Amino acid sequence: MPISDSKRILSTPSAYAKEHYLYVQEVGSLRSIEPHISRRQNLKSFLFIIVVDGNGYFTYDAVKHHIAAGDCLLIDCARPYSHESSENNPWILKWVHFYGKQAVNYYENFLAAGLPFLFRPDNLIPFTASLESLYRTQDENTLLKELCSHKYITDIITLCFTENKIGQAEEYSISRKMQKVHEYLRENFAKKIRLDQLADHFFVSKYHLAREYKKVYGTTIGSTLMALRISHAKSLLRFSHDSIDMISSHCGFQDATYFVKVFKAAENMTPSEYRRKW
Repeated sequence: MPISDSKRILSTPSAYAKEHYLYVQEVGSLRSIEPHISRRQNLKSFLFIIVVDGNGYFTYDAVKHHIAAGDCLLIDCARPYSHESSENNPWILKWVHFYGKQAVNYYENFLAAGLPFLFRPDNLIPFTASLESLYRTQDENTLLKELCSHKYITDIITLCFTENKIGQAEEYSISRKMQKVHEYLRENFAKKIRLDQLADHFFVSKYHLAREYKKVYGTTIGSTLMALRISHAKSLLRFSHDSIDMISSHCGFQDATYFVKVFKAAENMTPSEYRRKW
């Protein structure tokens, strides 16, 4: 008697997909018939699982977790893991094994954001829809299979960030404060802003502010300020007749020479060249 009823598609990506895309290694679904333990480790792969129905146990890094219908997991398969369906309420799983040159960076960002690998989203439909679209794309084997698969894997990873609710409640006030900091930067980028003054304005230490802002937005306050100033400068270069000196001042640069240097580093052309080309 089989221990499970499963359907899966094993994929062998092209050299181009391995170089440029996130790609499918295996995608499928499983209905457990009787309990059995499946163990893996040292796989060059990332695994996303949805528990569609039933329950069981998932062990990751030697920690055993009970998982049930509605749970999702995103793990690095280089680390040891195992899973086993319950005997009384066998589970149904949907999953995808994927990889790609950028997969490690995505997962490192996922961990850096403080998001747990096991989570329960409010709405499973976007996850299941993306997995089902991914399966159909692999099954149909169209000319755009690898590009579309990259898109659906990216959708799943994005959902793992945006719909991961576990652990976010205690960070909500921090995120709200960082959002206010970000709004303040957008409204005041043309002014001289120092980190210690910004910290005093929001009643936090400058070290805490710098750390939490980067955690939420993935970049530093200084980088955000510079991006806002350069973006505004590009708008003025295109849609005004202001001189370079005036634009420099309007965007928060005290020195036009420095403005030209920073602009060229960001856009690979001087402000005057940008104005001519755009």
